[in-house]
Amino acid sequence: MQLPKVGSLFKRVHSGSYMLAWGTLAPEAPTTIVVTSPDFTEGGAIPGVFAGEGEGDNVSPALQWSGVPDGTRQLLLMVEDPDVPAPRPDNYLIARLDPSRSGVARGELNREAVNTGIVLHPNSFGRVGYAGPYPIRGHGPHRYVFQLFALSKPLPLPAKAKRDEVANATYGNILARGRIWATFERP
Repeated sequence: MQLPKVGSLFKRVHSGSYMLAWGTLAPEAPTTIVVTSPDFTEGGAIPGVFAGEGEGDNVSPALQWSGVPDGTRQLLLMVEDPDVPAPRPDNYLIARLDPSRSGVARGELNREAVNTGIVLHPNSFGRVGYAGPYPIRGHGPHRYVFQLFALSKPLPLPAKAKRDEVANATYGNILARGRIWATFERP
């Protein structure tokens, strides 16, 4: 007798989109920032090269954006999975960026590739830098939401600050936001 994959046992359990930074940090902030990627399409599948170690090459995808408002002093990029079977989304990346940037190149958010103007924070797994999609096998498709926030002042935090500290420092500080999402599945 073949046992079901562990992921199939939790198919109906998800943290939920309402728990994303998108809806909890500043749900009233204007959505004037347009985020795109030459590496995947909105709502499409994330190519395997961007998947986490053991499944792909764990390379961060290229992202581009426009519509960042005047007065932006820092950008905050967060990548989250709202489909994880846990109380809150897994966080795959937290990065603070110089507001003059209009994107990041492929691989630029990996820890070893970081250059000036990017501050990386620990993700849900305690690692600094991009962690590619790696959902539970058999759990179904997971959405990965790349959320960009324009901040009215730089966050006065050390690089070791974790998600909750970063989130708390953004309150009353978000001028605008934008996002793009795509899916990844491990059957």
